[in-house]
Amino acid sequence: MTSFETRAAQLDAADPLAAHRAKFFGTDEATQSSTPGMPLAYFDGNSLGRPLAASMERIEDFMRSEWGTRLIRSWEEKWVDLPLELGDRIGAAALGAAAGQTLVADSTSVLMYKAARAALDARPGRTEIVLDTDNFPTDRYLMEGIAAERNMTLRWIEADPATGVTADQVSEVVSDKTALVLLSHVSYRSAFIADAPTITRIAHDAGALIIWDLSHSVGSVVVELDAWGVDFAVGCSYKYLCGGPGAPAWLYVRKDLQEQLRQPIQGWFGAKDMFLMGPGYQPAAGIRRFITGTSPVLGMQALIDPVELISEVGMPAIRAKSQLLTQYVIDFADEVLAPLNVTVSSPRDASIRGGHVIVNHPDMQEVNSRLWAEDIIPDYRDPHGLRLGLSPLSTSFSEVYLGLERVREVLLSLR
Repeated sequence: MTSFETRAAQLDAADPLAAHRAKFFGTDEATQSSTPGMPLAYFDGNSLGRPLAASMERIEDFMRSEWGTRLIRSWEEKWVDLPLELGDRIGAAALGAAAGQTLVADSTSVLMYKAARAALDARPGRTEIVLDTDNFPTDRYLMEGIAAERNMTLRWIEADPATGVTADQVSEVVSDKTALVLLSHVSYRSAFIADAPTITRIAHDAGALIIWDLSHSVGSVVVELDAWGVDFAVGCSYKYLCGGPGAPAWLYVRKDLQEQLRQPIQGWFGAKDMFLMGPGYQPAAGIRRFITGTSPVLGMQALIDPVELISEVGMPAIRAKSQLLTQYVIDFADEVLAPLNVTVSSPRDASIRGGHVIVNHPDMQEVNSRLWAEDIIPDYRDPHGLRLGLSPLSTSFSEVYLGLERVREVLLSLR
């Protein structure tokens, strides 16, 4: 065994979360060897998490019992409040959020639009939105569209893709013209963790509101929204929360702001008395007012068990393993891949590094294609970056070693 193979085995043997890996479909060797196309090494848990076996059972039971048997009665019995109940569970398990501030509904983009429009309406007379050039495309596209609708100015922070937005950069651009700041807590490209508490304070000192995109944070790094004083946070649920492709997203709105805000996409599920169906819209109290149409109940089912598992394990333990996994990748890259001209463009300081690592080489796009053909699944990000996403609950160190060793072998074959 090589030194890194031995180290992987030792880390797996000492891993307090190792037993949870078997709860995910496709992680046992028997399934991998007997199922064509099953990944031998999965490095995309930061983009689409593996499903829990319990989620599969829950969905089948939901189809047969709640939907199939109780039919429309289930709305009154269980479904109407599910967006709020599940939101509270996500808030408690992974967001540092007290009850009554988080809901599950819509997509990340729609919830971000709702939050942004509500925030801008709450800051009349201000004309600028602050965001950064390396944020996820949808975040930028949404703000471009909203700014055009409202004749506002976008103030761009030129973010270094290898690091991320700093507090100093935010301080330089906010002013009494700033209505809203929108940033990602963990960079989707480099995994840099922004200083959310400090940046939030800077935005507030300027009189602005702030939205944090936590899509690459929730379920991966420790988040304390209440303690940080965050106004809004939005995130998807199909990455580390393992809710499945297209799973509904979640929205956090700080408690003391809720009654001041009017969300822009008014619908009957967010009305004060949804079954009155009156001639005019009156918003519900609290976070419920941010719901619009009929809740995606079926889409929420796969989220329930992963959120319970995160709550059981605890974010500090998940974060500790995440740091070990990403450090293992960086050490392998430095010792084994660097002689092949591979560089690391994620932060080396574990305290500001999220749950994935980018390794760069001019041939990484071809490497990614060849690895996918071999059922080893990372993803590619320009320029020349192989992104290795390491979901702590479902990823073993030996799996990481296997994938990294194939990266080395493919690079050698391309020389």
